[in-house]
Amino acid sequence: MYSLLQQDIKYIPGVGPRRKEILQKELGISTFGDLLEYYPYKYVDRSKVYRINELSGEMPFVQISGKILSFEEFDMGPRKKRVVAHVSDGTGVVDLVWFVRAQRISSSYKVNTDYIIFGKPTVYNGRYQFAHPEIEKVQDLNLSEMGMQPYYVTTEKMKKAGITSRTIEKIIKSLLELLKNPLEETLPAFITNRLRLVSRDTAMRNIHYPKTPQQADYARQRLKFEELFYVQLNIVRYASDHRRKYRGYIFQHVGDYFNTFYRNNLPFALTEAQKRVIREIRKDTGSGRQMNRLLQGDVGSGKTLVALMSMLIALDNQYQACIMAPTEILAEQHLATIREFLKGMDIRVELLTGIVKGKRRQQVLDGVLNGSVQILVGTHAIIEDTVQFNRLGMVVIDEQHRFGVAQRAKLWSKSANPPHILVMTATPIPRTLAMTLYGDLDVSVIDELPPGRKPVVTVHQYDNRIASLYDGIRKQVRQGRQVYIVFPLIKESEKSDMKNLEDGYNALLEVFPEFRLSKVHGQMKPAEKEAEMQRFVRGETQILVATTVIEVGVNVPNASVMVILDAQRFGLSQLHQLRGRVGRGADQSFCILVTKPQLSKETRMRIDIMCDTNDGFRIAEADLKLRGPGDLEGTQQSGMAFDLKIADIARDGQLVQLARDEAQRIIEDDPDCVKHEYQLLWQRLAALKKTNINWASIS
Repeated sequence: MYSLLQQDIKYIPGVGPRRKEILQKELGISTFGDLLEYYPYKYVDRSKVYRINELSGEMPFVQISGKILSFEEFDMGPRKKRVVAHVSDGTGVVDLVWFVRAQRISSSYKVNTDYIIFGKPTVYNGRYQFAHPEIEKVQDLNLSEMGMQPYYVTTEKMKKAGITSRTIEKIIKSLLELLKNPLEETLPAFITNRLRLVSRDTAMRNIHYPKTPQQADYARQRLKFEELFYVQLNIVRYASDHRRKYRGYIFQHVGDYFNTFYRNNLPFALTEAQKRVIREIRKDTGSGRQMNRLLQGDVGSGKTLVALMSMLIALDNQYQACIMAPTEILAEQHLATIREFLKGMDIRVELLTGIVKGKRRQQVLDGVLNGSVQILVGTHAIIEDTVQFNRLGMVVIDEQHRFGVAQRAKLWSKSANPPHILVMTATPIPRTLAMTLYGDLDVSVIDELPPGRKPVVTVHQYDNRIASLYDGIRKQVRQGRQVYIVFPLIKESEKSDMKNLEDGYNALLEVFPEFRLSKVHGQMKPAEKEAEMQRFVRGETQILVATTVIEVGVNVPNASVMVILDAQRFGLSQLHQLRGRVGRGADQSFCILVTKPQLSKETRMRIDIMCDTNDGFRIAEADLKLRGPGDLEGTQQSGMAFDLKIADIARDGQLVQLARDEAQRIIEDDPDCVKHEYQLLWQRLAALKKTNINWASIS
């Protein structure tokens, strides 16, 4: 059957070379198997035929049966007409309407012929009408077999080529008729029986042509589970294999560097959460197995401090450490933060990014090679072949964007054994997503803020009350506080947004003549941007007008107000990151989300969630549900939309967990993947790895 599923779709009746080319280009469908896995996004019940006198109010798609009584034509300009057909079933009359060339309609449909008409009824001039309905002769349809009609997503290019959802439906029907034998099973009976899943053959036929909503649900459950199960099996197998294969460096003791820092340089007492995470890292690095740990924590929870203390343990055991950031500006901030933390300690910390060039770069590379550079801070430049460490033992990855298994593997080649790896993320990741994004990592969570931190108060304000907002800002600044005002420059190339920022900045100079203002955006030269930021940090300016470049910006404890203009244009995670810029001192801080009064339902939900909670995990869960995994910060940039065809990480959390548990059970029983009873699974996984799914990114 596998060979049949690999057949070219041009051999399916109704496809041919031209349609094959379009389906391949637009949807990536080239084989029988690809087409089978192109699932409907919704169904409409076609088993019921309404009488015309049963039509009422705002109805969804319905079908009626009737005869065309007559046609009328109305001119709509050159070569275009509105064609109206009057249809009756004996209980009433409806109109069918097309905006096309008249000859096409009158040649396709005949007066006094019985048709089944399917479409969405609307009322026009007191009578129901169907615009551009689907029409078929009664004798061509077997209504008792129709059940639920599937609907498939189509692109504009497909529609222009005459490939509609109905076309795809007919092609898939032809394909299923070609597949006379049952489809081969891809899950063993011990899984399908225990979880009460329908067979693959039943699922595939019922997902495209269910007779009832229940049949569609059973098919969906089976196919979703299978998809998630093989993703999880791949991840769990990889993690198990990696842990058995690679030994880690053993950090036997905590020494002078760590203890001196703890006694003399620690800026504040560690929270219980920070202590717990350091204990987890200490246990990992002393165990003899390589650490692969994800450190989750909200903005301001003290992840960098934990990471630094972990690096000091490496230094105490005569190893080097490095920390990688996604951008140069963030790498520079890490350098400044780490040097500030280590003030007075004899530790060489250097920067390696694109801006470190020439003689200076060579000095850093030489120091890394001879071991005199103990902590290297940089961007992905660190994994370039020219960077050779003397004894790399600990790598910290600040993961604003995903840094996958393949890149982590490059780091292992820089050391005799793979270094211990700590991945930090400030975007809290819901558990189901973390299981799939970072399935090979153990997870630590810093779930409390440092002492003295007060939760930021978030309020929503409409832009027609901006005067009262300005009064509030004045009051805060007069009390000695500082304020961020953020404009929604989403893409640095948007000229209108750039103008918004410039115009807004000039307007604010007039609104606040008594205060000093700074301005920061992504099109400024780095030195200019840094100078403006530093003026704000030093308190020389009271208001910083900025774009989202401050999302991962500097730590200014005195800044207590974050104003986000046009907040409707930001995603939840971005709003949460921006809010994290304030609330870093002992004073009560505020975040004001300014929007226009007219908001969509989804935008209002986003704003309400922000006002209701400061919990980054709740916000991440909500963001995942609203936007889906492919849109979340860091997932799209890395091609991490998972290529899932039917499952949804956001909405299928229980199935993700179930799939994970099943995969874990199998790997624990058969770590070498050799047992006969699991052969079907290993063969299927090998077959899937030959597909176009980006398996490297989800392993």
